[in-house]
Amino acid sequence: MLKSEARTVYLQKRAQLTLKQQAVWDDLLLIRVQQLPMPPLHSVFSYAAIARRKEISTDAILGYLEFRNPGVRFAYPVYDPVSSVMNAIWVDDETLFSINEFGISEPQNGPVAHPRELDLIFVPLLCFDERGYRVGYGKGVYDRYLKELRPDAMIVGLSYFEPVPRIADTDKFDVPLNYCITPQRIYEF
Repeated sequence: MLKSEARTVYLQKRAQLTLKQQAVWDDLLLIRVQQLPMPPLHSVFSYAAIARRKEISTDAILGYLEFRNPGVRFAYPVYDPVSSVMNAIWVDDETLFSINEFGISEPQNGPVAHPRELDLIFVPLLCFDERGYRVGYGKGVYDRYLKELRPDAMIVGLSYFEPVPRIADTDKFDVPLNYCITPQRIYEF
């Protein structure tokens, strides 16, 4: 399957999900995350789900990780469309978020988290393949960022759907996931 084909198919599949399906699958995803072998975490990079695109919300998962790892810090992406650069921004309970031009909720301010400070990174995706490669929205923003992580950082995708056998047009710029979690199972790459 080509990335462009996967985008079309999986955007349509997500659009057809009901709120009830999402709620059940979100609960199952949280259970799977609780089964993921993780060292103690000091920092987690996540994303703010776009509800209208039926992206998987990480809110309950982050709550669990905070309970399990007291003092863990969280960062969220801020994207600069002029430079096509994404930065991770540390957030806390006082951080204000605003919606950017792409409909993504971003922290308004805060210190920048260096990629090498991050222990666990949740990456949004439309679909993934059996080798751990993901299809996003096509700008390559996350792949450029992921190349800057420490080698031991955990890159985790969340998907409502099982993998496709192979994304045919991956290239040297694509960074594979370490894990992808679906409601049915945990995939390790």
